[in-house]
Amino acid sequence: MITVTEATATAGALKRLSDEGVSIWLDDLSRRRIESGNLAELVATKHVVGVTTNPSIFQAAIGSGAGYEEQLTDLATRGVTVDEAVRMMTTADVRAAADVLRPVYDVTGGRDGRVSIEVDPRLAHDTRATIAEAKQLAWLVDRPNVMIKIPATTAGLPAITEVIGLGISVNVTLIFSLERYREVMDAYLAGLEKAAKKGLDLSTIHSVASFFVSRVDAEIDKRLTVLGTDAALALKGRAALANARLAYEAYEEVFSGERWTALGGARANKQRPLWASTGVKDPAYKDTLYVDDLVAPGTVNTMPEATLNATADHGRITGDTVTGGYAQARADLAAVEALGISYDEVVQQLEDEGVAKFEVAWQDLLDAVTKSLNSKGVDAE
Repeated sequence: MITVTEATATAGALKRLSDEGVSIWLDDLSRRRIESGNLAELVATKHVVGVTTNPSIFQAAIGSGAGYEEQLTDLATRGVTVDEAVRMMTTADVRAAADVLRPVYDVTGGRDGRVSIEVDPRLAHDTRATIAEAKQLAWLVDRPNVMIKIPATTAGLPAITEVIGLGISVNVTLIFSLERYREVMDAYLAGLEKAAKKGLDLSTIHSVASFFVSRVDAEIDKRLTVLGTDAALALKGRAALANARLAYEAYEEVFSGERWTALGGARANKQRPLWASTGVKDPAYKDTLYVDDLVAPGTVNTMPEATLNATADHGRITGDTVTGGYAQARADLAAVEALGISYDEVVQQLEDEGVAKFEVAWQDLLDAVTKSLNSKGVDAE
């Protein structure tokens, strides 16, 4: 049992982060985490006010089998397909997590207390199927604090508009480029405009735009290392922060313009930037790099548990570390380009790889569940 004094001591940096206007979300979920009370404990002691999931997270949780045996037996007895079994398990976890977070949702007026679940990654390039899946997931979870994750692919953009237009809150995922991020914000505004025409209450619709961070450094650093010059090596670890800071600049611009003003007057909510992929990939970097150096009001930082614990233990939250750095951010990305590393090529590669990785994780999950169902004497179709 954690005492109040211990909780205050360990969560000092997390409290400061929250006080700076950053919502702390956990980038992980499992049935064991929910049923053990760990998720509720993180909410109570570490300022966690939301949860994100993705196919890799579910693959790790359900693939282990821990906590899912009884439901797997029931599903096998019913003779369900493997796809239905996976959706029954994942939506059950999200529903239960949403119930844990419901008090936060109520207190914040729907801003936080959110739990995200992703559409089938195999649908990333199919607009109509993504829309249908998003509607189905919202219905299955059946909680007001669910957010449906839709990838920011070319096909995903019109799906975002349509789903927001239906009044369903959306977490837009796999954003790597500044150009695509502007398209995502435009898709969100278009969705709000559709919702307004239908007479929906815009104040009930929320969205975050998940801008991926560490993977940008991982790819660009690799290319800088190959170049090996002093100029190249001096830029390592700077591109991801620069990219994210310029994304926040774009956010400030879009959500202060005329188009937004009309929607804001109708009580619409801004689509908050969410920093995703915030665990460092390079052990040479401080493990709180993408938390300490991306502090800005009105943002979300979704952290794997290791990053959450590191921030609680030794994070250095010194105020806004984003809005004063736009000129340097532009200079850093320009310097990378000047060395012959194409920004457009890198971000497109990362988007393609992101979708592919989630497809692989989803297939691994399907294979694991198929094996479990078959072991219980049922052939999973």
